[in-house]
Amino acid sequence: MPASSDFVIAAPRLDWHIAADDRWHSPEHESSVRQRRIDGTAVVETRARVPDGDAVQRVYSVADHGGLTVIEVENESPLPIAVAFTNGNLLSQRPPAAPIEGISLPAGSVAFPIGHRSTLTVAISHNGMGAGALPAGLSTAAAVVRGWLNTTERAGHLLTPDTELNERVIAIRCEIALDGPPHPDDDAVGFILAVDQLVRMGEKAGPFLPQLAYALELVARAASSSGNADWSLAATFNAADRVLATESDDRARTDLAAIRRKLGIDDELPSKAPIDAVRELAWIEQRIVAPGAGGARLLIAGLPAAWLGNNFEVFNAPTSGTGVVSYGVRWHGDRPAVLWDQSPGSDAPVVLTSPNLAPQWQSAEASGEALWDKYNSNQYTATNPRGR
Repeated sequence: MPASSDFVIAAPRLDWHIAADDRWHSPEHESSVRQRRIDGTAVVETRARVPDGDAVQRVYSVADHGGLTVIEVENESPLPIAVAFTNGNLLSQRPPAAPIEGISLPAGSVAFPIGHRSTLTVAISHNGMGAGALPAGLSTAAAVVRGWLNTTERAGHLLTPDTELNERVIAIRCEIALDGPPHPDDDAVGFILAVDQLVRMGEKAGPFLPQLAYALELVARAASSSGNADWSLAATFNAADRVLATESDDRARTDLAAIRRKLGIDDELPSKAPIDAVRELAWIEQRIVAPGAGGARLLIAGLPAAWLGNNFEVFNAPTSGTGVVSYGVRWHGDRPAVLWDQSPGSDAPVVLTSPNLAPQWQSAEASGEALWDKYNSNQYTATNPRGR
């Protein structure tokens, strides 16, 4: 979301401007503005510098009351400020004031004073409701962030030294949850990968099954005709197997495995991440844990150089149709030790290996730990798991 808070809803553009002790600040044009998705979630925070602090805007949506886009503005400065919005159709806790002089604003703009260390909350109704009272009991930005994290982490969770990577995984899952999967006719692979993520985040698989079968037919037909069975097909068939497993459809899973063997799918990953977000997420997951017919391989592309000597953890990474593994790496000097815990579901525990980092190690134990050999430069990669 841009600093101007340009909402794609049935309402005029909403900009915000800040009257501080020194002057008007328009975040859209201020060089001091910083913006981020909080923890990678669909809650966007924009910080604009004012004297001795920041004016902090947080924007998110809730389903309550027919759908609302909520805007919090917190005054993290010791002086009072006022915030002007260029759309008066806002739900607010108190009536707005007339726009303050000193800036040219569109007709219908409204302003609200905000005391020092205080927060203003307003909202835009998704059903086109005009100005009015803000409903009580709305979730705060912090609560919405927690809700998004709880949802996305059902599909797995990374705690690595690369914070940007951890948040990128969350951000892609949030977008999939908000946008839904593409239509199979537009992107059959993307549809299957997205449905897998949705089901792992808690959606029911049943409603997707007819389109899943259609998408698999399109994928198999395209792969057979082109002879191009690239890595994304391995990820796609793994994803489809997981969706089918949630419905305990063993016959369909058997048929799927037969098609996969016939196509001779190659799961060797490219060194660069795909541009498409859904495929990028599958690519990241494959680099962390790569499921296959012979088991599941950990860290198949090695460790990024920046991770050396840093402990990290992976939670609930898929190993089979119903199985997941959580593992952590701890360092004993220059030797990494892996601790793992498999939850196989209805499948048997798989054989875990790490051909790049520990070629001699393998285990089908449900849980355990192993001290791997001292690393060498051939086993580690200079790039991070995003290939950048």
